[in-house]
Amino acid sequence: MEHMGKKRPRTRRSFTPEFKAEIVELCQRGDRSVGQIAKDFDLTETAVRQWVVQADRDAGARDDGLTSDEKAELAQLRRENRRLREDVEVLKRATAFFAKETR
Repeated sequence: MEHMGKKRPRTRRSFTPEFKAEIVELCQRGDRSVGQIAKDFDLTETAVRQWVVQADRDAGARDDGLTSDEKAELAQLRRENRRLREDVEVLKRATAFFAKETR
């Protein structure tokens, strides 16, 4: 009786781009509501709405955020930036080490 009325949090699931595209297409047809589609496929309504918004951004229908390509490029640039900062830190340490050795 302790857990009565409490829902356990969902485990995070990942979906293929093809699956998301199919769900977005169903939503855009307008046959069923977003809520009904989410319920039919055991998805959260929020996730489905976000997929629709992202598809609109990617199609150029919205300009209130980054497209999927821009998000991927940003992630790649951040990874590269992090790696370069680590490289600079290693070079600083090596420079300090060799400067100490030559005295």
